[in-house]
Amino acid sequence: MPRDLNETIILKDGGSILIRAIRPDDKARLADHFAHLGAESVRHRFFGAKRELTAKELAYYTECDQSTHVGLVATLGDQIIGVGRYLASGARAEVAFAIADLHQGRGIGTVLLEHLAQIARARGIEELEADVLADNRAMRDVFARSGFVTHETRDHDVVHVVFPIAQTEAFAAAHLERDRLARAASVKVFFEPRSIAIFGASRKPGGIGRAILANLRARAFPGPITVVSPSGEPIDGMPTTKILDTPVDLAIVAVPQPAVEGVVAQCAKLGVHGVVVITSGFAEVSPEGRAAQDRVLAIARGAGMRLVGPNCMGVLDTRATAPLDATFAPTWPPAGSIAMVSQSGALGLAMLDHASSLELGLSSFVSVGNKADVSSNDLLAYWADDPRTNVIALYLESFGNPRRFARIAPEVARKKPIVAIKSGRSAAGTRAAASHSAALASLDVGVDALFAQAGVVRTQTMEELFDVCALLAHQPVPAGARVGVVTNAGGPGILLADACEAHGLSLPSLDPTTRDALRALLPAAAAVGNPVDMTASAPPDHFARAIELVGNDPNVDSLVVIYIPPMVTEPESIAAAIARGAGTVPRAKPIASVFMSSRGAPAALGGGPRGRIPSYGFPEDAALALAAATRYGRWRARPRGAARTIDRPRARAIRDLVARVTGGATQPVWLAPDDVAHLLELAGVALAPAITAAPDAAPLAAERLGYPLAIKAIAPGLVHKSDVGGVILDVRDAAGVRDAVATLRARVPSLERVLVQRQVDGGVETLVGVTIDPSLGPIVVAGTGGVAVEILRDAAFRLVPVTDLDAREMLGELRGAKLLDGFRGAPPADRAALEEVITRISALAEELPELTDLEINPLRVLPRGAVALDARVRLAPR
Repeated sequence: MPRDLNETIILKDGGSILIRAIRPDDKARLADHFAHLGAESVRHRFFGAKRELTAKELAYYTECDQSTHVGLVATLGDQIIGVGRYLASGARAEVAFAIADLHQGRGIGTVLLEHLAQIARARGIEELEADVLADNRAMRDVFARSGFVTHETRDHDVVHVVFPIAQTEAFAAAHLERDRLARAASVKVFFEPRSIAIFGASRKPGGIGRAILANLRARAFPGPITVVSPSGEPIDGMPTTKILDTPVDLAIVAVPQPAVEGVVAQCAKLGVHGVVVITSGFAEVSPEGRAAQDRVLAIARGAGMRLVGPNCMGVLDTRATAPLDATFAPTWPPAGSIAMVSQSGALGLAMLDHASSLELGLSSFVSVGNKADVSSNDLLAYWADDPRTNVIALYLESFGNPRRFARIAPEVARKKPIVAIKSGRSAAGTRAAASHSAALASLDVGVDALFAQAGVVRTQTMEELFDVCALLAHQPVPAGARVGVVTNAGGPGILLADACEAHGLSLPSLDPTTRDALRALLPAAAAVGNPVDMTASAPPDHFARAIELVGNDPNVDSLVVIYIPPMVTEPESIAAAIARGAGTVPRAKPIASVFMSSRGAPAALGGGPRGRIPSYGFPEDAALALAAATRYGRWRARPRGAARTIDRPRARAIRDLVARVTGGATQPVWLAPDDVAHLLELAGVALAPAITAAPDAAPLAAERLGYPLAIKAIAPGLVHKSDVGGVILDVRDAAGVRDAVATLRARVPSLERVLVQRQVDGGVETLVGVTIDPSLGPIVVAGTGGVAVEILRDAAFRLVPVTDLDAREMLGELRGAKLLDGFRGAPPADRAALEEVITRISALAEELPELTDLEINPLRVLPRGAVALDARVRLAPR
């Protein structure tokens, strides 16, 4: 059992606890935990009355043999409030739990079970079992609702429960939903507090605490506000207190950095539910600051209290019944349906100001700062079910927990769009790479892959983020990529058409009926194709009618209306006509406008039955926003896909191989060719038949395999054989084998052995590999293979797990994909076989946390099947 297990868990009521391994020094805490169990809880756990745990029992529970006996505890502060353990026998283990009476019903038993199952699964245990008293309905419900398939048998008043613990989709879905709902409940206090305390407001003008107090009062927060000030003197007529002596829902902390720890401790003691630390000077400035931040976080977590910040600008919520402005921002945005989070406080100020200037309505805003505790993952969980939020906008500089983001974001994105900008694209991932797979992934591809799989709309600039949010907040998601264009100027229409084509959209021909109706409406000089150019003199009625005709055309999925103000029309009347015409278009089709005027779009554009029509300054901006929305719609409409897993017998064999190879190692180890071949075989990937032999024994190995052959060098530190001429092909007889060995000895002075391999001709050379991103984890790479892989740089990337649908989409992204379909008379390659290899390598990466590099290059994709010709794997000891 990992002794370093120390994980903060959010429970279903929003509180947090710590799950860790039980330790020998827990004897007194465990005895105290037992002493506070009620008689019924003791009976349920021990099947009878029991007064105390004996010294022998305490030693047994806390000093257990970790090979068969695993014990976990749930703690709150220094107190044990829950215990879970299993005792293993072969492939089955018996589990038992005891939860403190005051904390039953919070989901502690469920999270202990999940952790025990994870540990047991990693150790090859296949089933858990438990004996439960029949009237212990709560414990039986824990098993029944776990996501595992349970089987109960009853013997008098005892129920025997057995269930397999293999990772299933049902279990994963149940776990994800439990986690999401718990996180949502835990951060609700930051948006809907009933009472607030402010620490750090002073009488001195210009102070941050005073600005936050002023904002809270200006927005008429309806609950009580307690101002804690050392002076005890009124601030702007508001009474203050020197110390907080009554609990509140939310505390805002803007005191000097050295005082923060004491203030948070005071809040924890009083049972405050959430705290926002505005103060800077923590992990963002120095190691000492990080240590101080860790202490503050430990206090908050020990009390089950959530924390936003430190080094942030606060939170706000625009709900009419309880407006909350716990920020020091000078701008209050209009109410709307966009929720925003910013990791940067300074940029957060700019985001609020820009939203206000665009009259873009927000439902809520959070500045997360250093993200010591609350991160975008928690906020996504809350906003997923927030009825006032339709679009979520993220500014991220880093991921707190990328794996959790990868699990939460897709579920949220299926309900409402997530639009994100992630800074640090340029050289963030650049590093020395030992394999082609790592070199290909050395740019910002990991984040791109994460967002693509999670359905997150990634934008390149803040302006684009606001443009996309404006469209998605007020218009439906496009059902397809076909765009209809109505304009009063030909040039902007052409610019829009070019931008649409560049970003995956199309301008289809309009239906003949539509074109006939447009000809009857417009002057002879007008163009009635697509774009529809009504000429500069088009009056408001022509705009309204043309919008109706094009918007109802069966070949059009979305509509863009472009207006350049000529001398003969007024922008206000055109805006009103656009709004009026938009009301005649099916609501399933989004509409955007382009007002190419320094004055921007008139207010009348939002006055029609379709509500606000987003407007852009240039055609390219509208095309970018529409293309982003269309990609999101395509992602949301696609099936989920299925990820492959490795069965338990093969998984156990893989673990045995890894233990043998890495046992005793202190540095990463490149696997020998025979071990690579065995590992790929266990993963289900075919490798061309080969024999590893001493150089002088190569001819004998060749006779066993048959010709033609490839002879490859094996030497210490030799990774890329082709770079040193370490591969000789088309060897067709024994003499050729001897010549090849002699050549390899000359080219590779450190030659130790040779790989004699059956040569496989034909097909298409591809690459499949895995590299590890320091924060995102394993990334699967697939692309054009061979010796020129880094020159061509034709590769696609996905994070593990890669589904069958992901694999298919990866191949669709490759420039060399046409080679797979047959090129210049070559037979088509087996795409399905390549997709299968990709998903099998993904499954292997999930099974191998020790994996640091894996590359199959070339993987030859034949008309039927795919065969690995060369592969390398590196593992790091855990």
